[in-house]
Amino acid sequence: MSQILMLAGDVNLQERADPASAFTHVLDLLAPADVRFVNLEGVLCGPGSDPQAPDIAHKPNWRHSAPEMVKGLVAAGIDAVSVANNVTFPPPAMLEGLATLDSAGIAHCGAGTDLHDAHKPVVLERDGTRFGFLAYTSICWPFGMAAGIHTAGVASLRASTSYVPDLRSAEVPGRAPRVLTEPIPHELATMVRDVEALRARCDVLVLSCHWGVAGDAVCDYQQAIGRAAVDAGADLVMGHGPHTLQGVELYRGRPIFYSLGNFVFDWPAMAGRHLDGLVLRCHVDDRRLRGVELHPVRRGQDNDVRPLTGDEATAVLARVAALSAPFGSSALADGLVTIG
Repeated sequence: MSQILMLAGDVNLQERADPASAFTHVLDLLAPADVRFVNLEGVLCGPGSDPQAPDIAHKPNWRHSAPEMVKGLVAAGIDAVSVANNVTFPPPAMLEGLATLDSAGIAHCGAGTDLHDAHKPVVLERDGTRFGFLAYTSICWPFGMAAGIHTAGVASLRASTSYVPDLRSAEVPGRAPRVLTEPIPHELATMVRDVEALRARCDVLVLSCHWGVAGDAVCDYQQAIGRAAVDAGADLVMGHGPHTLQGVELYRGRPIFYSLGNFVFDWPAMAGRHLDGLVLRCHVDDRRLRGVELHPVRRGQDNDVRPLTGDEATAVLARVAALSAPFGSSALADGLVTIG
């Protein structure tokens, strides 16, 4: 029995009279899938008690999404979402948003009422094949956001940053240092245990991580986390958070997509920016991931997302192939990843 798993990057729905309109032009792309999974970057909750106060105190221009925006996800047939990202905050709003997803029948992972709940996977079965999902965020407010033993929050997978001075900085003041990043060891170990435990419960295991910085470059810690996930048993790692496309690494025959870019994104500050994204069409046969097709998409002047075709699609795929070349994955220009 064959199935199709569809994966896409960041989704934010805001202030649409018809939430379903966000996906109008990509419904045909999504329709053949047996399972559809995205990163939901935006809490679906009601307005706060003070309409003048920012929804996130540290991000004054951010606004959460109204609960009715969930209708867009339902119309697109989204089965499950990651909610592990830096705007799933504060915890009371997050819990209201999770309840909104529950009421719509959309599964979620990456946040919860406590540490145990936040690390629970989603497992969906289709025709005897079990699809497992885990979600984490490395982009995380330093206080009050990560789930604790008795406190609500997100599944965090944080990293530390250090700076190595350029060898010529004593001679040439102002030369940029090298930035080094590495995962926080105990959080990385927790992720590894989560993957190992889920491996026994599913046939296809996807790890979702909100990480990285905008631009082409992949941080050291992204590669460390991605490879550790594959070593622990993940079949595919999907990254998001930079809002830009980044390269793909084939590690031990398993793909690590460092950033899928934006899919649907209505936050006004993103208007006209970071328009390209990838939708992954993952082919599963005999309960194993066999291959991944890369489908470029782009938000237009109306901010609605559409599949790219022809020369535009070819150009995006060629760019992804070039970004992937440092990882030895330059054969992606045809938009296909074959799994061994």
